[in-house]
Amino acid sequence: MFRTIARTYREAFAGLPRPVWLLASATLVNRSGTMVLPFLALFLTRMRGFSTAEAGQTLACYGLGGVAGSYLGGWLCDRFDARRVMGVSLVLHGIGFLVLEHLETRAAIFLAVFYLSTVGEAFRPANSVALAAASPPEQRTKAFALYRLAINLGMTLGPAVGGFLAVHGYAWLFRVDGGTCLAAAGLLRLYFRHDLRTIDRAGAVAAAAAERSPWRDGPFLAMAVLMFLLALATFQVVSTFPLTLRDVYRFNESRIGLALAINTLVIVVFEMVLMHALGRRDPLKVVALGSFLFCLGLALLPLGAGFGYVALTVVVWTLGEMLSFPVLSGVVANRAGEANRGRYMGLFTLSFEGAFVIAPLAGTWIYQRCGPCALWYAVGAIGVLLFAGFNVLSGVFAREASSSAPRAAAACGSPGSSR
Repeated sequence: MFRTIARTYREAFAGLPRPVWLLASATLVNRSGTMVLPFLALFLTRMRGFSTAEAGQTLACYGLGGVAGSYLGGWLCDRFDARRVMGVSLVLHGIGFLVLEHLETRAAIFLAVFYLSTVGEAFRPANSVALAAASPPEQRTKAFALYRLAINLGMTLGPAVGGFLAVHGYAWLFRVDGGTCLAAAGLLRLYFRHDLRTIDRAGAVAAAAAERSPWRDGPFLAMAVLMFLLALATFQVVSTFPLTLRDVYRFNESRIGLALAINTLVIVVFEMVLMHALGRRDPLKVVALGSFLFCLGLALLPLGAGFGYVALTVVVWTLGEMLSFPVLSGVVANRAGEANRGRYMGLFTLSFEGAFVIAPLAGTWIYQRCGPCALWYAVGAIGVLLFAGFNVLSGVFAREASSSAPRAAAACGSPGSSR
């Protein structure tokens, strides 16, 4: 039995190209230093005299910068090597943290946080483009799952170490976060002198003219809308979900943190194996089920009590998360062309970053005005809509594929094709 389990895990991680592993390791270093953002509101209220509302406005600035940075990063990747975009993003991000430590006025901090988010979030589409370039189409979902594994491991380590450092002085958060950004940039430069495949930039302009723009790709835009709705539900986990555990379940901070840790643990242990097992399934049908399960897990919150029940709901929405996000990234990367993949991945990231601005505001408003039950039942309704929407899109994509196959066969059989 144990040999079978061990073989399953080896197969799940096997076969990925070396550059994918190197990109994941650089991401792990970067995310392990994620310390400032989780403690930014505390830093601003305790060390800079911000009110709670002003701290919230600062986080909104971060969300707006993320919207700008996600699209900017994708746009740049269609014009420059994704490796260079990632490197510049990390260097500018690291320097920004070192500067933010010394700022005191509200205006300067607002601008610095917007800048940090813009340059920092440009890394995400660039990293996605690099992963897509470094992996064959049939392995891209697994590559994105490995990337998410690196993020989750880093995000588990970073805030835990950050809490320890904050006790000894908030300045250490900025220094370590900035230092890990610079270290990750150094690793990328060291790793990818020859390993990372990139497209021919000399022919990229001509190729882009022949490829569709994501803004003119109707099915993709419909998918982006659905991704935005999924992200609205997703970001409740970092806003109203902890409030519900505090107000309804009467959990203290340690129990809330333990409940959230279940999410990371399940992802780290099972996501790669799950992606390996589902490699041949219709990806959008998998996303449809995953989106429904994610929203269902949150919609179950008003129906039970106790830590065991909360843990069960976390497992349900974590399973939905694992079935949705890495698969969606693979779908977007495979739909895009070589010359415009940056814009596709930028718009994909933009749908999530836009939700980061709206979701906390809308979620807390419904929570305060209508109560937590209304909020979580609304999330469940979104899950039903997502299930239907992604299943419809699966049919649209299938019809596109079937209609393009005869044209390709006809082109191959034409008299001019043998010349």
